[in-house]
Amino acid sequence: MNILFFLTPKCDVAFLEEDNTLRQALEKMEFHRYSTIPVLAKDGSYLGTMTEGDLLWEIKNNLKMNLDYIEKVQVADIPMKTHYAPVDVNASMEDLMERVSNQNFVPVVDDMKHFIGIIRRKEIINYLYANSHLSQSDLRVLA
Repeated sequence: MNILFFLTPKCDVAFLEEDNTLRQALEKMEFHRYSTIPVLAKDGSYLGTMTEGDLLWEIKNNLKMNLDYIEKVQVADIPMKTHYAPVDVNASMEDLMERVSNQNFVPVVDDMKHFIGIIRRKEIINYLYANSHLSQSDLRVLA
């Protein structure tokens, strides 16, 4: 199978350039609601990926963040950008597949809505591989 079948072309991908500022990176990631974004050199070559964590640690460690203030902010007060919808422990495979197609993992809750764990997309893909005629490399492309 040709991987180009799955390709999203560069013109349709948000990315950072090495000379973008921290503010530009934050704004682009917020606008597109990305947690990870490719970083390109001026010549267009791929340098790696920037994550929200990379930006967070840079802000904390090198921008003299007021740690006294952030000790007063509770996690409950921070808006979460993405809600990974859970499935009930008794959910059908169809419900699970619907969620896993849009999420890297699916939180699982019990009958009282208590979190009991996650199901990773990787595990579903491995299961499908073991029970299908697709090759391991075909399934890696799907992940």
